[in-house]
Amino acid sequence: MTDKPENTHTEPRALPGEKLQKVLARAGLGSRREMERWIQAKRIVVDNKVASLGDRVDGRAKITVDGKPLATPSGEDTRCILYHKPTGEVCTRKDPQGRSTVFERLPKLKSGRWISIGRLDYNTSGLLLFSTDGELANSLMHPSSNIEREYMVRVMGEVDDGMLQRMTEGVMLEDGVAKFSDIQLGSGDGINRWFYVVLMEGRNREVRRLWESQGLTVSRLKRVRYGDVFIPSKVKQGQWIELDRKEIKGLYRMAGLQVKDVKRNTLQERQVMERQFGKRRGRATGKKSKR
Repeated sequence: MTDKPENTHTEPRALPGEKLQKVLARAGLGSRREMERWIQAKRIVVDNKVASLGDRVDGRAKITVDGKPLATPSGEDTRCILYHKPTGEVCTRKDPQGRSTVFERLPKLKSGRWISIGRLDYNTSGLLLFSTDGELANSLMHPSSNIEREYMVRVMGEVDDGMLQRMTEGVMLEDGVAKFSDIQLGSGDGINRWFYVVLMEGRNREVRRLWESQGLTVSRLKRVRYGDVFIPSKVKQGQWIELDRKEIKGLYRMAGLQVKDVKRNTLQERQVMERQFGKRRGRATGKKSKR
């Protein structure tokens, strides 16, 4: 009789840290898949060594991207704000022409940075969301997310039913077929009419180009909703408001991501936020509504 061999099988030991591409995505550089391509292109260096796919890093790692140090935000705590963008601001951090940017009025962060969830062009006002979690921002912007964006649009020109039908069925633009998933008539008469339109993607100037394809001119454009988030009535142009825990969890659900911890803003930051509203501070909070 022989002894049975010992069972030498052991469970694989979990590697420390997080996947490098996940950390890069959370920093707002792009999607995880795109970050994998950056790693393969040898654009990422970790602790003075060119990174490879499969690398994992912790909070002590020194990461550089194209030779520039990466400020890695916390992987656990998330902050999100809603900003009411006025016309005349660009959505880049710096503008070569010296124009105002949306980042100039946002609250300052001690660590990490605000990452824009989508963009609005120079002449468009309305709702912009920002997060400290780049992975959340990239997931919400990805075409596969199918998140509704709703706009108020003032149109100059005679609008007939045929035009509305074509824009909901699909119009061929220079970058492919585009369409509104919904169009509702607003106020106004004559050659200036307001409409509410809904898109499921965020291509450059898509709302304007759809109306222009029908020989019409957009004279005003404002985004009023992103997914389940609306602009509260108290938040005027140039003002921002911090999203609460429930609203941030809703963003994670829309993005199909696991909910992370929400970092509560400080008393000083809340006071700065409230000072924007001045005399409106004691009034109703402007709960979101669907018109």
